[in-house]
Amino acid sequence: MAQIADIHVKIDPATKTKAVKILELLGMNTSQVISALFQQIIYTESIPFEIKLPNKTTLETFKKTDAGEDLHKVSGVDELAKELKA
Repeated sequence: MAQIADIHVKIDPATKTKAVKILELLGMNTSQVISALFQQIIYTESIPFEIKLPNKTTLETFKKTDAGEDLHKVSGVDELAKELKA
């Protein structure tokens, strides 16, 4: 049997809950995702995604979204797909 190393991570509960729900929809668990991330770090010899500070427009959009302002709502996936194709 292969050796397994444990990783202990501190993260706020809300973030974990949201991420785990998404991972479940993808058929994955946190261990699988962390293993895939580490493999990509090894393959690319870098963090495999861009990390940068958001620009002014993005920050303003985050604030509006958090406040429930300027949200675009659709009735469901079908309506969204139609709008995206238009």
